[in-house]
Amino acid sequence: MSPEPSSARASLRRRLIRHVTLPLLLTWGLGSALALGIASYFTQRAFDRAMLDDAYLLSAHLAQQDGHWVLNMSADDIRTVLYDQSEMVYFAVQGLDGHLIAGHAGLHPPPAEDDSADTRYTDLNYQGQTLRAAVLERREPRLQIVVALTTTSRSALLRRLVTYSIAPQVLLLLGLVAWLRRAVNRDLQPLSQLQELVETRDAADLSPLPRGLLAGAASRDVHGLASAIDALLGRVAEGLAAQREFAGNVAHELRTPLAGIRALAEYGLAQHDPARWREQLQAVLESQQRASRLVDQLLAVALANETGAALPLKPLDLAAIARQQLLQLLARADKAGMELEASGLDEPAWALGDTALVEGLLANLLDNALRYGRGPEARGHIRLELGQHAGHVVLTVTDAGPGIGAALRESLKTRWRQGHEGTRLGQGAGLGLAIVQRYAELMQADFRLDAGPGGLGLCASVAFRSPDAAKMPPR
Repeated sequence: MSPEPSSARASLRRRLIRHVTLPLLLTWGLGSALALGIASYFTQRAFDRAMLDDAYLLSAHLAQQDGHWVLNMSADDIRTVLYDQSEMVYFAVQGLDGHLIAGHAGLHPPPAEDDSADTRYTDLNYQGQTLRAAVLERREPRLQIVVALTTTSRSALLRRLVTYSIAPQVLLLLGLVAWLRRAVNRDLQPLSQLQELVETRDAADLSPLPRGLLAGAASRDVHGLASAIDALLGRVAEGLAAQREFAGNVAHELRTPLAGIRALAEYGLAQHDPARWREQLQAVLESQQRASRLVDQLLAVALANETGAALPLKPLDLAAIARQQLLQLLARADKAGMELEASGLDEPAWALGDTALVEGLLANLLDNALRYGRGPEARGHIRLELGQHAGHVVLTVTDAGPGIGAALRESLKTRWRQGHEGTRLGQGAGLGLAIVQRYAELMQADFRLDAGPGGLGLCASVAFRSPDAAKMPPR
């Protein structure tokens, strides 16, 4: 199922207004209905209470004459008591059996649901009119007084109450929605400007966003988004700069061996002596080996950078890895006339690391010592040692070469930097120790370059973290 196109989706501005306006309208509607219900209830109670007061007044004027109950009030008194300017008022004083004592005949309320109540309110129809009635029942004598009114003014009052209360609220609500819409538009305007800027920006333009873009943004989130985009552009710019620099260095370093191979091949093809052919082919082979080694180192650096994320480390036996590396180096060291010596490899030396990275790290240290570790009179000596120090497993490779000055040691951990001996011999590309430094960082180890014993040669050491005893595999 294809995703919904962005043009068919509601904008953030519309969604915010809708998510705020709809609950606001719902809350206002429910609140208004509740307020009107309460107002209607208490208005009805006020009217009902007035009718009940009239019923009590009529009841107070009941008197007994010649064995019969009569209403001891004149017609004028009754009109005064029951006067209403806008409603028709009806009353009836009658026995519970329907016998009329005074008032309007036929004013009979429906039976009461609760016989114990002395007063009640009810709606009834009288002569085609809907009336609201208050009913007072006396226990002694057993009489019923009914006072009823038409509901025209009462309904008109409720309509005015609704009109006068709802209309101002509607106007206020419309004003609030307009203000909310304007406020949302103002706060989201920087986002629209940011979107337009990103859409129109050239792919090669990785400069930070203009500061004036967010001058009117009051939201911390908008500033945070802009800062995150700036940080991303900065990281992309740094990555592209590193790639351009890396590609340029690679092209520069490979140009020399490739040009040399071509020159050797052209010179060899111009010769007719087979001995010269063999000599040139041997030189081509050596140049090719140098170029291959450079490519391997470049790929190793790229691998180290790509694995710069969280690298899972596990307990490794550094002694076993070191023994394997030394066995692979024996033939080359023997051919170069270099003497190899090792100590601390008889017992397992557990440390946290990655097998491939430890092998690459050790291979580069041994290769560096093999190339530049010759002492006076072309005699060479390399010593590999494993030991424990301050809770770390320390791997040390020491050579007997001319060494490196203290001011130059740290710079050799960066790419494309060579010592005087490497420059003199024309070997390497200044990547070996940079690879060791990067691998050590990935394994959370500490890589150091120091002078060898007695100030002679170079001592390269890597301190690995020791695993907890509970995490170490059995021997």
